[in-house]
Amino acid sequence: MNPIKFCKFHGFGNDYIVFETDDLRDVSSLHEFARNVCRRNTGIGGDGIAVLEKLENEPADYSCRIINPDGSEAGFSGNGTRCAVAYLYYKNLWREKSLKLETKSGIKTYELLEKNNRTFQFLAELGKPQFGLPGVPKQVVHPETGKELEMSKFSTLMIPSKNIIMQFVYVDVGNPVACIYVENFDAFDWRSRGRIIESYVKIFPDRTNVVFVKVVDRENIEIRIWERGAGETASSGTCSIAAAVASASMGKTERKISVHAPGGTTEAVWREEDDEMLITGRADLAFCGEWFERI
Repeated sequence: MNPIKFCKFHGFGNDYIVFETDDLRDVSSLHEFARNVCRRNTGIGGDGIAVLEKLENEPADYSCRIINPDGSEAGFSGNGTRCAVAYLYYKNLWREKSLKLETKSGIKTYELLEKNNRTFQFLAELGKPQFGLPGVPKQVVHPETGKELEMSKFSTLMIPSKNIIMQFVYVDVGNPVACIYVENFDAFDWRSRGRIIESYVKIFPDRTNVVFVKVVDRENIEIRIWERGAGETASSGTCSIAAAVASASMGKTERKISVHAPGGTTEAVWREEDDEMLITGRADLAFCGEWFERI
């Protein structure tokens, strides 16, 4: 098998390996392929792969699929798609200022704000958020008391077997996100809870991203991220905009805020006039190379 060309980018430490569809034509299973290349010790290492395909006579210019390190396919990734778009500019496959990208969760628009050596800054329009858990009745029954609980915008998550009782706001921003508010990240093992909550299929049948949010003031929040299919990540565009939308919807912040993650800061806007979500962030080239697929 011929070597497969790739470039690896990261958005504030959230790293994605970008491929073109034509270069993967001999790959029998894209999901197994993603598991192999994303491994940190034996593969390229990444929080996922982004697969680009040029579109003709379509509303979008390119399509992009995001595959997680566990082989599952994401509906969307803010950082992953930003890395994919940066790849197109880096390779001179796209030269116009804006680009429309078709994703599993709809068409997103990216505007190139700045290109500085191997760093690319974009403004992305991501669509409108959706609240409420799909496929889950508005009333659910507490497993111990039998009392009905309202699954509203601000709900209570109870996992008695794991001793977890936490309030959360559920937002679908192209990917499902459960936002949990905390005062101190060091006061509990958020990684362990994120892992458990991600796969609690009684409430999240398709699993969920979990973001822990600390409100600093009306224009700044801090987050810690447990991504569905990837685990802990240094940054996430999806989780950043979800945390921003949830915070504004609960009256905790303004609609335009800075979201601070361990990897860096994402500027997030939830536009009032049309509910459109926007994020400004960067993608940095890490390296390019060739992958020799195992036979």
